[in-house]
Amino acid sequence: MKVLAIETSTMLGGAAVVDEQDGLIAEIRLNIKTTHSERLMTAVDTILKQSELKLNDIDAVAVSTGPGSFTGLRIGLSTAKGLCYASGRPLVTVPTLEAFAWNFTFSKHPICLMLDARKKEVYAAVFQWKERGFKKIISETIVKPSELFKKLVGSTVFAGDGVKLYEDQITEHMKDRAILAPPEKMVPFPSNIAMLGLRKALKREFSSASYAVPFYIRKSEAEVKWEEKNL
Repeated sequence: MKVLAIETSTMLGGAAVVDEQDGLIAEIRLNIKTTHSERLMTAVDTILKQSELKLNDIDAVAVSTGPGSFTGLRIGLSTAKGLCYASGRPLVTVPTLEAFAWNFTFSKHPICLMLDARKKEVYAAVFQWKERGFKKIISETIVKPSELFKKLVGSTVFAGDGVKLYEDQITEHMKDRAILAPPEKMVPFPSNIAMLGLRKALKREFSSASYAVPFYIRKSEAEVKWEEKNL
C-alpha cells in the first residue's frame, strides 16, 4: 500500500510518499515565504514524478489536520480532499502534534510540542515514548506557556515554532530541565504524517472526504466576529 501525505500546519509544509514494503519513498519540505496554495500542488506533482508514480498508483491520501495555522490547515485539507475526489482514493486524517512527536522516537524524556497560536498562547501537547509508540501525557490544548510549564515534571524536550517565541520563558521556568530540540527537528515532518497515515490506512481507519474538518481547537476570528454580530 502506498500513501501520499500532505503537511501544511506550519510555514514549512510539504509532501511525502511511503510504501508498506519499502518505507519512505520520497519527501519534500519547503520553508519559503510563500503561501501553501502557491506551492503545495507543485510539491505533490514533483514528488509523484520523481517517484515515478501517478496519482492512481496511490492507495490513500493522508493529511495533517491540526492544530496549527488556520489557513495552512484549510489549504492542506482542501487539497487532500481534491486528490481523493479526483482519484477515488480514501482520506486518512492525522493529528499534527501526534505526528510531530515521532521526530523524537525512543526519547527517554517527555516531548513538549508548542506551536504558535498567537494571542500569547500556544497549541501544545506532551507525549512520552513507551515501548513502540507514544503515550499522550497532556492532550492537545491551547494555553499560555507559563501555565503549561507548571504541568511539566523533570527534564523535558521542547520543539515547535512556539519554542523560538518563548525560549526565554522556557529557560526561566524550566532551568536546566529544558532540552531544546535542534533546528531541523523543530517542525512536523510530512514523512511522519505519511507513516501514521499508512498505519491507519492498513487498519482501514479512513475519514469522510465530505465531512473531515481541521482540528483548530480555537475558533477562527471570522467565527468569533460572526457569533458576536449575531448575538
